Amino acid sequence: MRQYNGVDRLIQSFDQALRSLVPGATAAQRSNPADNASTHLSVSDARHVAGLMRVNHTGEVCAQALYHGQALTAKLPNVRDEMKQAALEEQDHLAWCEDRLKELDSLPSLLNPVWYGLSFGMGAIAGIAGDKYSLGFVAETERQVSLHLQSHLDQLPAHDDRSKRILEQMNQDELHHRESALEAGGVELPFAVKITMTAISKLMTTTSYYI
Repeated sequence: MRQYNGVDRLIQSFDQALRSLVPGATAAQRSNPADNASTHLSVSDARHVAGLMRVNHTGEVCAQALYHGQALTAKLPNVRDEMKQAALEEQDHLAWCEDRLKELDSLPSLLNPVWYGLSFGMGAIAGIAGDKYSLGFVAETERQVSLHLQSHLDQLPAHDDRSKRILEQMNQDELHHRESALEAGGVELPFAVKITMTAISKLMTTTSYYI
């Protein structure tokens, strides 16, 4: 098996960034949970749902960046492989959200490159801090993402089954990733780090809803 050096991994990181940011570049490995589901939305409801799905799409862009950054700097090969596998599974979410945005005649956030760069840096720093902290960072990230998804599920119009099925499957996957990270040795992050992550997440969700 080929051993990749630092330059190889940087090239891979650039390729991963393009796949995460260019619309249509990422394909889902699993079937879309919204297949065969119906929806009937008014213009105002469709606009609101598009905003929610844009936020969720940006969240998945950030998740890709976090995992890619952590995989680049993880010290143990098994942790690096786990980060790469999680990123692959999250690609489904990215593709599903993009599909739903197209159905709603809307677009991903224009700020995604900014959020990708910031999240990649945070992931790389977490990896440098040590694998147990890197895994703890994953666990906390997935916990916060799950809270956002549950909030969005509560905000969906009652008759939007397509968006509901996507978000429900995403939430199930996020909770699984959190448990996997904890079981692999992830530790509780300092309170100050959690607060900082929450603040950045709040800024991301607020801006991505509109832009």
